[in-house]
Amino acid sequence: MLKKHLYFVVDPMCSWCWGFTPVIEETRKIFSGTCHFSLVLGGLRTQGEMQWNEASKAYLKAHWQQVAQSTGQLFNDELFEKELFEYDTYPACKAVVTVRELLGADAAFAYLHALQNAFYTQGIDITRARVLQGYYEQLFGNSSKFAFFYASERAEILMQHDFAKARSMGANVFPSVVFVDGEGHMVCQKGYRSFLEMRQLLQEEYHA
Repeated sequence: MLKKHLYFVVDPMCSWCWGFTPVIEETRKIFSGTCHFSLVLGGLRTQGEMQWNEASKAYLKAHWQQVAQSTGQLFNDELFEKELFEYDTYPACKAVVTVRELLGADAAFAYLHALQNAFYTQGIDITRARVLQGYYEQLFGNSSKFAFFYASERAEILMQHDFAKARSMGANVFPSVVFVDGEGHMVCQKGYRSFLEMRQLLQEEYHA
């Protein structure tokens, strides 16, 4: 019998995706025997899309507080002390795609969660290539392959493919979970949900 497939469509700098991280890990642990798990990077914001000013800081801070209250995940407000910041999620998305291509899905999940933790609990700027390379080195050792692939045209192509794949699956909200059964039927569940909701969904609706 073919395993079912779950695609987690996320962005490293999406606060609800950070809130969803424990759910992703618990789902992967409990259902590893019946499901394959993959990451698709969605691309929340690109360069210049958000002006960094008091209004945007207030908006984000309130949003983060809501996610923290709903999910129990930790947030650090040091980011809002920065006078200048480009809220561009593209570099971190491409870095996760790079790790997925070089080392596979498990490594990509680990790297994604390390970046999320750095950004949300430590206030580290994960839009910088050298920071992204540094986290690769911390987790996996020598980062020369990462640096080479990250700067390549292939990485750009794969990144755009992820964005297109997310759209084609109807995953225009982050996080989204796309379930594909053994016969190729696809269902997209949009937005955050608790692990209990995920487990019920998988067991009752998808017989996972």
